[in-house]
Amino acid sequence: MTSRFFMSDSESESESSEEEIINEQTGISAAAYVFSEDEEDTKRIVRSAKEKRYEELKNIIRSIKNYKKNKDMSNLLSSFEDLCRSYTKTLPVVQKEEGGKTPRFFIRCLAELDEFIQTVWEDKVGRKSMSKNNAKGLTTLRQKYRKYAKEYDTDLAVFRENPDRADSDAEVEKEDQDDESEDENNLMDAATFKKESSVTKSAKKFQKGSDDEEDDDDDSIDWGPDSDDETSSSDGGGGMFPLREKFLKKTTDRDDDDLKRKRKRLPRENKAKDEESDDDGGWEKVKRGSSMPMEKPKMFGKDDEINVNSVHKKLNEIMAARGKKGTDRKEQIELLHELLNVARDNTLGPAILVKVQFNIIMSVYDYNPSVSDPMKVEFWEKVVLKIDELLDMLIADPELSIGEQVTEETESLEKPPLLVRGCVLTIVDRMDEEFIKLLKACDAHSNEYIVSLRDEIRVCAIINKLLKYEEEHGMPSDICRVYLRKIEHLYYKYEPRAAKQTLGELPTTDDTSLAEMDRLCKYIYVRDNTDRLRTRAVLCHIYHMSLHDKWYEARDLMLMAHLQETIHHSDLPTQILYNRTMVQLGLCAFRHGNIKEAHNALLDIQSGGRAKELLAQGLLPQMLECVYLVSAMLIEIPYMAAHEFDARRRMISKSFHHQLKNSERQSLVGPPESMREHVVAASKAMRNGNWKQCRNLLLNDKMNAKVWDLFHEADRVRKMLGGKIQEESLRTYLFTYSHVYDSISLIKLSDMFELPHSTVHAIISKMIINEEIMASLDEPTSCLVMHRTEPSSLQSLSLQLADKLYNLVENNERVLDQKPFFTRGVQGGGYRDRREKGNWGDRRDRRDRDNQNIHRRDRCGRKWYGQEYHVKKRI
Repeated sequence: MTSRFFMSDSESESESSEEEIINEQTGISAAAYVFSEDEEDTKRIVRSAKEKRYEELKNIIRSIKNYKKNKDMSNLLSSFEDLCRSYTKTLPVVQKEEGGKTPRFFIRCLAELDEFIQTVWEDKVGRKSMSKNNAKGLTTLRQKYRKYAKEYDTDLAVFRENPDRADSDAEVEKEDQDDESEDENNLMDAATFKKESSVTKSAKKFQKGSDDEEDDDDDSIDWGPDSDDETSSSDGGGGMFPLREKFLKKTTDRDDDDLKRKRKRLPRENKAKDEESDDDGGWEKVKRGSSMPMEKPKMFGKDDEINVNSVHKKLNEIMAARGKKGTDRKEQIELLHELLNVARDNTLGPAILVKVQFNIIMSVYDYNPSVSDPMKVEFWEKVVLKIDELLDMLIADPELSIGEQVTEETESLEKPPLLVRGCVLTIVDRMDEEFIKLLKACDAHSNEYIVSLRDEIRVCAIINKLLKYEEEHGMPSDICRVYLRKIEHLYYKYEPRAAKQTLGELPTTDDTSLAEMDRLCKYIYVRDNTDRLRTRAVLCHIYHMSLHDKWYEARDLMLMAHLQETIHHSDLPTQILYNRTMVQLGLCAFRHGNIKEAHNALLDIQSGGRAKELLAQGLLPQMLECVYLVSAMLIEIPYMAAHEFDARRRMISKSFHHQLKNSERQSLVGPPESMREHVVAASKAMRNGNWKQCRNLLLNDKMNAKVWDLFHEADRVRKMLGGKIQEESLRTYLFTYSHVYDSISLIKLSDMFELPHSTVHAIISKMIINEEIMASLDEPTSCLVMHRTEPSSLQSLSLQLADKLYNLVENNERVLDQKPFFTRGVQGGGYRDRREKGNWGDRRDRRDRDNQNIHRRDRCGRKWYGQEYHVKKRI
């Protein structure tokens, strides 16, 4: 504290300045109170629904304009979605106030947005430099805008005829008012900001002066009379100002949004000024998200000697930065291309060219950091060209070889034999995998997929070149890998010449895909030491033979390989290939008329309802399901008719029974529409013996278009299926109505089912041999004589009861034999008695022989009696 003795005119000056500051503060507080009252008055204003909705739309349009200036596509997409939702809410107001006419400012926004999207989309260079989020946002915005703008095509066309015409008067006036109010707010913000800064500055001085006075001693007093120090030496106003400020309403709270807008504008204005002012070149502009600028290593000086060693050293220097953080991959690829040109200009030999070319390919692969995502198409095409050039160089020079077995010490780049360290198989495999990823990323039903599929010709050409090189220089293991890569591009392709060769229309000496597959796969069977390559080669071989209707060869190879026992230990792609091979094998069996084999091959795929997941594709699932259900129908319906009264009847196909039960639960069954309904209706017709209706339900125009026309040689498949329906309908008819007939003429059956007499005779003979029906053939009269050995319903129930009792006795005897503890304290028993009476297995075998004799006698034509059964059991 200063002494009163030193009070002078300076103190009075400080008091007067303090009064001025207090007066200023009181003036600001009054204005603040007045402003708060005005704010309360504006909040009480009642606005119409039209004003509210239009104001909301215009706010969104302003944000869209800002995002267009910044080219912020992700936020522009979200703002466009908000605009669509907001206008949907505004539609009732537009219908009521505007008579359904779309506001012109909204149409103007859509038109400007359309022009902006077209401009950005046509700028391919700018699109490539976009970030991932912006590129994705641009694509999504373009699609959503096209879909949304279709409703306003007429309005947009009218607007584009005269785009310079202003909007409606009310809208223009409202916009002018908004702009003026915004300018006033900006000016007010600037004035209040200046006042506030001056006030806060003086307040800080008060506080600083008080703190200094408390800290300073009498010895450390500054005796120099300064105006700032004089004002800061007063004590009275420092504590009063914060107390009053606490009760005053802050005027800056309401203008936070305007301040934020000004802060956003400032960087853009400063950016333009900086670009104009930075003429000295002292600063370098760095793109956002890019790596740190790395100084390019100089290739060679003017006087440096350029030879193989110096180029190799420079190559190692460039590749040393590979994989490190902050490395610019694009710049690294450019340096390698420059080094390749240097090596070519100085004719340093093919070995160093191959070395640099190989590293360029690996660097392009490194440009895609994500292994799961596919490469960009332009990068993949560059890789294909580079690999093609590399293989041409390797084939052109027979003394040059490249391989993984070459170490850095044994590498020879100047003197023959030329040895280069690297693996061509690896880069070709990676190229092929990236090609498959590109196909997976496309929609299988789009033109883009078809265009991408054309590149397979280039891929196969590269594989053939690699195969030619490896057959001369490679190891057997490498040759097996190349063979498998070629097999995987060949096994699923159908060749008509090979199909004709299978039918015997072409000689077996002609070179077809079947012969080439056989040669490639047999080489792998003999030379390969890994199970994976051999397994995939076997599956591809079976698939290709099944595709060309070589059913017996494909079936025998599948059974000899025993793949069904070990396939669950294989990797996921191999299991998927196994599932596809089984499906193709089942289709081949169906085309050959082997219905049971087709059903067994398709059972595991179709029974779980996960066919798309197991096959890893969604193509032709309806065809597979139809083949499976038709095969199940041809097996299940005769079996159901033969075991109608059998309680222990097993279920062959659960999915087929599920479809039948669903049809039976329906109270009203209409004409069939879907593929499943056609199969169910055909099954019911076959069960009743109406084979013509069954055939018409399965073989019609609708089913032909959906299923049967997809087969190779569809007419032959339809003819085979019609014959199978007639044969199985005959068997079902005999099983169902055999108890009605004493005898039936084979000629009548042949006429009824329109089958040849020999075919009817063969079917019935097979049924008699397999003991499916109890009958005999009378050759002179060509009749089938029934023996009436089928039990009635009462007899069937009694047989079931006898079987259950027999099983109960067996279980009891088995328990007694396993636990001899129950025989303690009872006369007899023990090991000696069991040996005399025979063990449990001997007694069971004796009972089984007795039962077989009983049933054999029954089938020989004698009638069945319950009393006879008991008598024979006693024997």
